[in-house]
Amino acid sequence: MLNASPILIVGTAATARAALDQMMALPSNHKIVAGIVLVDPGDTGLGARPPVPILGGIDDIPDICDQLGIKAALVSLPGVMTEAMARIRAVLRRCGVAERFLPTISDVLTDTASRQMLVGSKLDMAALIGREPRSLDESGVRALLTGKRVLITGAGGSIGSELARRCASMGPATLIMMERAENALFEIDRQIAAQFPGVERRAVLHDVVDADATLRRLVAIRPDVVFHAAAHKHVPMMEDHPAAAVNNNLFGTKSIADASVAVGVERFVMVSTDKAVNPTSVMGATKRLAELYVRSLNHSRPAPAGQGSRFRLVRFGNVLGSACSVLPIWSNQLAEGGPVTVTHPAMTRYFMSIPEAAALVIQAGAIQGSAADVFVLDMGEPVRIRDLAARFIRSHGLEPKWEDPQGLMDGRGETEVVPDGVPSVRVLFTGARPGEKLHEELAYSKEELQSTPIPGILAWSGEVPDPAAITRMIADMSSVRHAEAQDVVLSALRANVPEMMPTATSRADAA
Repeated sequence: MLNASPILIVGTAATARAALDQMMALPSNHKIVAGIVLVDPGDTGLGARPPVPILGGIDDIPDICDQLGIKAALVSLPGVMTEAMARIRAVLRRCGVAERFLPTISDVLTDTASRQMLVGSKLDMAALIGREPRSLDESGVRALLTGKRVLITGAGGSIGSELARRCASMGPATLIMMERAENALFEIDRQIAAQFPGVERRAVLHDVVDADATLRRLVAIRPDVVFHAAAHKHVPMMEDHPAAAVNNNLFGTKSIADASVAVGVERFVMVSTDKAVNPTSVMGATKRLAELYVRSLNHSRPAPAGQGSRFRLVRFGNVLGSACSVLPIWSNQLAEGGPVTVTHPAMTRYFMSIPEAAALVIQAGAIQGSAADVFVLDMGEPVRIRDLAARFIRSHGLEPKWEDPQGLMDGRGETEVVPDGVPSVRVLFTGARPGEKLHEELAYSKEELQSTPIPGILAWSGEVPDPAAITRMIADMSSVRHAEAQDVVLSALRANVPEMMPTATSRADAA
């Protein structure tokens, strides 16, 4: 806790004054403020006689902490000062000083505060995931994108917006960003306009689930390349809304894929997930059905000569830093003083960064002559969520203090004891959520994964979807896509995805 020993307030004159005022409004707590460190020591905004001493600048923090026995610091900076934030955090980490962050009112109102800890800390993704992230081979993708009309669905999302930035850098004839969320579309359109002013672009406010309107849109746009990133992705939420998952993930995909067939796109790439392999969740099962439909199009309508499969899909592991993923959640939890929540001590995931994920999508679309239609990134060994949390917490100068109220460790190891005086944060094991597996897979059979001309990208063909089965599947799911009764939707999903398990942990625990 901050009131256990004297603390520093670190910020600008204005933010330090606001933080000090809040501290002094608390009973007796103002007595433990050792002083203020200013980003600009020459800032006179605190006046000639501040209530507590101004001790110096950022470079003085090590000496200040050593002389005064500082164990914790309250940092308050505007969200735009990311470089100063990273510098302050690095200094505090070296000094072994726990940091607590106080956002400004302006940043709270604009939602900048929810991203500050993640952005300001400049996390080392390689250290977090235990391998070097793979980069985009630009020479191999320019033929796919340069001078082409490129359409991205879900362009306002984490992956879609990164795809938009990557594609814009390749000189497309036109970049079309399609998104149903108005604010997200406005923001990515603003970013592309600022970063790539020479790129012709269109922002299209549209929901791809509307099949008739989607066809009209594509007839007007005539895209050469389509990246389909629009989807519902949150596993526990889709357990409660299975019809919405069917409608968006399956029929939204069918809508944009059918329209792409009608206008003769050169390449269609769907963003999928490792959760579509032996799915235990509604989200995974609906993405599995979407995969089957997209793959079926290659066999009902062959690609132009020499191009290989025209319709492709890419399976991701978990994408670090994407909206509502673990890093933003943990950042907010750290900012609030904890606890940090981890679902299960044994849970593992394949992880990749947002740039890696976007690069995989583009490169999979650019591979020429391959008959494969499923591509995955060689992400090495899966990472325990528990280990990822520990690395994340330690990157912020703290030690994890594990708590296991449900007894989930179950003899798998003891929780570590944090020595007294070492800055720490509680980490609480909460248990797997509805629909979650303990361990994910990237392919139904690892033996069927084959190398591609691009290092680190693997291809999987698998069994060719049966056209009659696809027709039955679409008919079955169409009858429940708007159903209110969850059991009706789940029954149809299990009938069409027979490998789907009914619970999150039964399959993983049995393995």
